[in-house]
Amino acid sequence: MTETPHRTDVAIVGAGPVGLFAVFECGMLQLSCQVVDALDAVGGQCAALYPEKPIYDIPGYPRVQAAELVERLFEQAEPFAPRYHLGQRVERLEACRFDEEAGAPDGWRLTTSKGVVIEARAVIVAAGVGAFGPNRPPLTGIEAYEGRGAGRGVHYFIARPEAFRGKRIVLAGGGDSALDWSIILAELAAELYVVHRREKFRGAPESVARLHALAEAGRLELVVPYQLDSLQGRDGSLEAVVVRDLDGRRRTLEADVLLPFFGLSMNLGPIAEWGLELDRHLIPVEPTTCATSRPGLYAIGDIATYPNKLKLILCGFSEAALAAHAVRRRLHPDEELHWEYSTTKGVPGG
Repeated sequence: MTETPHRTDVAIVGAGPVGLFAVFECGMLQLSCQVVDALDAVGGQCAALYPEKPIYDIPGYPRVQAAELVERLFEQAEPFAPRYHLGQRVERLEACRFDEEAGAPDGWRLTTSKGVVIEARAVIVAAGVGAFGPNRPPLTGIEAYEGRGAGRGVHYFIARPEAFRGKRIVLAGGGDSALDWSIILAELAAELYVVHRREKFRGAPESVARLHALAEAGRLELVVPYQLDSLQGRDGSLEAVVVRDLDGRRRTLEADVLLPFFGLSMNLGPIAEWGLELDRHLIPVEPTTCATSRPGLYAIGDIATYPNKLKLILCGFSEAALAAHAVRRRLHPDEELHWEYSTTKGVPGG
């Protein structure tokens, strides 16, 4: 534990796109921020899972790569000098008396897994889906092939598609991520096998049509209905993936890389112990303020829920603005806010 706690107006839990935009919105209201994230870099899922994947529903960007979006949001927040505490998660959240001034609301003390202590007058939880990790296929000895470097062994996420150029790839899964990456990697791989236990895929119809078109053109092979059976190799170097059909017949696919895309295993981690009302592992909020069941705690982005909620990044951006304004009203109840649009007010150094 640090000797002197970091003090700030707002502690933001989560440095994904919505958390980064919350820094900007708070900064425009002259609220200081400290940000905590379990990942070693900002960006959340956009940075960790699909940095080079295009996103099409960000206003003003007909197409933007996830990594570029994160870079722009980070740049947008920089004038407000947030402090980032990365590679650590908030283990404890406790109410504390932040300020002894008359009428000042209670604040919160956050302690991270690295012993960093932050005292904040309000907390905005922008933790996305909470702690996440891949659903690993139950294959004997799979651990020996993990973490072997780009373009080799078993990988659950893709940071740089170019690392897989010229490789023999087995990609397993039938959802949107599996389809999206199959379409991208078909342009790079020497051989690409797409393994799915059903002939019907679960992704968007347009993506399914493109997948079948690539198969008909000989750019990839659909191995259906099959599922993963075992791995072959030596000294951690993958040589082949064995698959089997519903009747138990096996087929060996020579491969340098296995990419199992079976979704994410998600949990709230310590957030579940913070005394918040929960609804199916999500945090219910008041939709006009994003306030949770505990005063001074707010939730935005995918982790927040309310009637007719849409899990879109652009909705998370709106929630960041609503939460920031609610925080300012809470911290300065007697001050009238003379709000100016960014087009007239500008930003520091702008």
